[in-house]
Amino acid sequence: MRSIALLISLTLTGTTLADDPAESLGKARAAMKRGDYEGALKAADAAVKADAKSPVAFFLRAEAYSHLRKHEEAIKDYETALMLDPREFDAAINQRGGVKFKMGDIKGSLEDFEKFIKLHPAAYDDHWRYGISLYYAGRFVEGAKQFKAGEKAFGNDVENAFFHYICSARADGVEKARMNILKIGPDSRIPMMKIYDLIQGKAKAADVIETSEKAKLNDEEKNEALFYGHLYAGLNYEAEGDKKKCIEHLTEAVEKHKISHYMWDVGNVHLQMLKKK
Repeated sequence: MRSIALLISLTLTGTTLADDPAESLGKARAAMKRGDYEGALKAADAAVKADAKSPVAFFLRAEAYSHLRKHEEAIKDYETALMLDPREFDAAINQRGGVKFKMGDIKGSLEDFEKFIKLHPAAYDDHWRYGISLYYAGRFVEGAKQFKAGEKAFGNDVENAFFHYICSARADGVEKARMNILKIGPDSRIPMMKIYDLIQGKAKAADVIETSEKAKLNDEEKNEALFYGHLYAGLNYEAEGDKKKCIEHLTEAVEKHKISHYMWDVGNVHLQMLKKK
């Protein structure tokens, strides 16, 4: 799913403590912007060593750890940033919730997301990560409500409509859910529009995968298209009650088409839950 509007600006801007180790923090921010999370980690680590009382240094290091899926380290640093400056760094609560989800702690992620939304009510509408946690907690009606609220922010985003649909399908059945699919504008990402056809009953999972396979994309883009194709084919099969097919497609997505986005973690958490069952 696309980046949420409430991504923490303080991660990328220098608006905090005047006595921060500026050079290392600047390097960490620059590395984060270009997606060099190993570089960001190295620079943020240097900033922490230069000033062990700098909440921004710990927050930036936590962000790098989170992107690198070093979950326990990320949580520890978010909590340190929060302890050092709870008012300016309450964003750490929200980010910690995302890390807890990646670890499979659905209850913990919901607790953090809800705590953050209570502090910042305007964050609710486009907090799709909260909606996803609601889905995995089995709180389908609340999940559908959250994704409906995200309609304004994500009007051209098939993924928001998809999760609204599967929440509704799990709560009320596929037939009723199809009557209430969110209307969207064009989503240019392959194979998103074919996924939209899928939930409307106008396409099959094989059509989604074929669209991804035949698209003229570079290797990275093709891998991403195949990841999303298999992810959403699998989730749709679950909504229709076919666990075997769900596992088949999630395994393909998670194990053969890994990407750096949060949605890979969604697929991974889902797959591990199914395997435990």
